[in-house]
Amino acid sequence: MTIAITGATGEVGRRVSALVEAPRLIVRNPSRAPAGADTRVASDYGAFDEMRDALTGADTVFLIPAGESADRVDRHKAAVDAAVAAGVTRLIYLSFFNAAPDATFTLARDHWHTEEHIRAAGVRWTFLRMNLYIDFIPSMVPSDGVLRGPAGDGRVAAILRDDVAASAAAVLSSGDHDGRTYDLTGPESFSFAEAAALMTQLTDKAVRYEDESDEDAFASRAHFGAPDFEVRGWVSTYQAVRDGSLTPVSTGVRDLTGREPVALADYLKAHPDALSHVGAPGA
Repeated sequence: MTIAITGATGEVGRRVSALVEAPRLIVRNPSRAPAGADTRVASDYGAFDEMRDALTGADTVFLIPAGESADRVDRHKAAVDAAVAAGVTRLIYLSFFNAAPDATFTLARDHWHTEEHIRAAGVRWTFLRMNLYIDFIPSMVPSDGVLRGPAGDGRVAAILRDDVAASAAAVLSSGDHDGRTYDLTGPESFSFAEAAALMTQLTDKAVRYEDESDEDAFASRAHFGAPDFEVRGWVSTYQAVRDGSLTPVSTGVRDLTGREPVALADYLKAHPDALSHVGAPGA
């Protein structure tokens, strides 16, 4: 069985690649791939011919979402269609927690539409619906140490990227998961205020959470000059925490890997430099 991993040099892709035996790595820049790896190049998910050629001969594909863009669903559909044209019989897709056509987190809607396209593609499939990344949360804190967003006292069951990768590797290495959807979360849910308190306690940085109104959240991010869809994605991340969309804790990681996922406190203890950018001039 040949397992192809897309986005294989990204944060999740490289972790999964290290856990799967002799994978085929689908990359945009081959210079970033490990020496000696079975590497195929495709410039973009939307490059149908390149994706089809890169995936030809693979039995299973782990499809990691493309970078955020206004046409991401179309790019995902093109990648799925290329996989089918290449003869791939099994697709594992890294989706998002509570993906739905009307999800509060606007980018989760992209994942739902992608799931629907995969369901209709005529291949075996498994969906891994990850929650927000634990190891992304420290980077959400700006250099002034104030984590701002309209999350209120809502809670998020964030998960470590390593735990997502271990879960994906378990599914890729077994054929017993067809037609199943796994929710992947950490071992607990927490508010951003609680996260700020933990970051203060377990690092040498002072961090606090400041709740924003929706209006203030959009206004405070306007100066970045990002496209509207991206700003809505940023703000709706907090709104999804506020309304409970990202709160439930699942047993997915334990069910797939046989061990408990890592908690935020344990991650911070192991990475005391996770907030090294806080207080840094010009950060």
